[in-house]
Amino acid sequence: MKILTSQQIRNVDADTIKREAISSLELMKRASTAFYKWFIEKYSNKHTSVLLFSGVGNNGGDGLVIARLLHKSGYNVKVYVVEYNNRYSEDCVHNLRRARAENISITKITDESKIPDISKYDVIIDGIFGTGLSREVTGIAESVIKRINESGITVFSIDVPSGLFLEKKTTFAVKATETVTFQIPKLALFLPENYIYTGNVTIIDIGLNEQAISEIESNIYFTEKQDIRNLLKPLSKFAHKGTEGHALIIGGSLGKCGSVCLSAKAALKTGCGLVTAYLPKCGIEVIQTNFPEAMAIEDMGEKYITSIDYEMKPDAIGLGMGMGQNEETQKALYEFLNLKNTSPLVVDADGLNILAKNRNWLKLLKSNTILTPHPGELSRLIGEWSNDYEKIEKTKLFAEEYNLIIVVKGAYTLIIDSENIYVNSTGTPALATAGSGDVLTGMITSLLAQGYKPIDAARTGVFLHGMTSNLTMQTIHPRSFIASDIIENIGNAYFSLEKSK
Repeated sequence: MKILTSQQIRNVDADTIKREAISSLELMKRASTAFYKWFIEKYSNKHTSVLLFSGVGNNGGDGLVIARLLHKSGYNVKVYVVEYNNRYSEDCVHNLRRARAENISITKITDESKIPDISKYDVIIDGIFGTGLSREVTGIAESVIKRINESGITVFSIDVPSGLFLEKKTTFAVKATETVTFQIPKLALFLPENYIYTGNVTIIDIGLNEQAISEIESNIYFTEKQDIRNLLKPLSKFAHKGTEGHALIIGGSLGKCGSVCLSAKAALKTGCGLVTAYLPKCGIEVIQTNFPEAMAIEDMGEKYITSIDYEMKPDAIGLGMGMGQNEETQKALYEFLNLKNTSPLVVDADGLNILAKNRNWLKLLKSNTILTPHPGELSRLIGEWSNDYEKIEKTKLFAEEYNLIIVVKGAYTLIIDSENIYVNSTGTPALATAGSGDVLTGMITSLLAQGYKPIDAARTGVFLHGMTSNLTMQTIHPRSFIASDIIENIGNAYFSLEKSK
């Protein structure tokens, strides 16, 4: 699913009106009806008291249609129009007229004395500003938003939280409990620093013209279940361990060999036929006892890796988990990258930290090598950033410079290569647990070994990884979820993908 800019969204709206020979009022009705249907599923009790704040533009018009639909259904709804200027849109004026004719309680807010006592209501619907906002919120709108944010009441924002910018950093906006956005995902809704404004995000279909959307160019995508299902390779009836790929997992040091166990087991559970772990001497007994399905190669070093030397020819390699940054280990990594490796590669953890210390080694990485940094590791690679937009831009430039694929881990993990940005849609806070990243590296390495293109391996691995926590939300409390739970539910994630339509 494409993620578009505010101008592109306006273009799609206009094109939908033109192609389908409908009025802008009809499109507004479609959007508002979709929100209304979503809302009444959540709040079927018609005794729920609703305070709806409308603006004077089309987002306010949406709010007024929603108010009319709720009123007609028997909900107790009060509308307050935040008159931050007197330039009402035509569609907003039309629906204001109709709402008054239907005897809906409507009050204009022109100064602070007109702001209602919010505490008397069960929920707030925010329709003050929409996606077209380009200036900081001031005046009476600022005062109303401050009151909303101080109220502690559940807030649902129509399309975007009022005050949220789509293409630059936001410093002040409605702090929504949930944002119900109209059909087209907006990048701003998925950025870490905006979560205090967006809350949970739900995307609803409002009947925008699919052809109009398909003709708009974008290099930013929101990855959904069907996208990943379409990438899955079929499993042949005549498959055997030699046809499904051989993954090599390199890492470990004294006290940190568990990370290699997690990564190796995740690789096998994700579907490759064979997994070999390469560890220092202290890790051999650990891997053989903990994960007997894996083969193991012993490094010359006792407590840490001193030379990466093997005779096998792996189909893909995952490297860096628990490896440490000893000087001999760094030298071993350099020689591996410079002379040894010819396989598709995933680099994580200490592998990333060593590269950050030796930036000139980045040019030794093969094209489309996958890096999987958490925020701290990313900052060591690309430098600090002042906001999420700068972080994305710096990561994109970094990916372009070295022709790499960067998996920026976190809620709504970003996969960034030299051309595109993919926003992942799966995952819960349950994944914030030790070893989660080691598992992800093993999963992506497995998919590479099975012959997936690097970008497809990264997208699929991240999606499956996140889906395991989605599937266990009702059976494993997020606070109790551990990395091994991810591994044990990879198969269930595959089941869920294959059953989806």
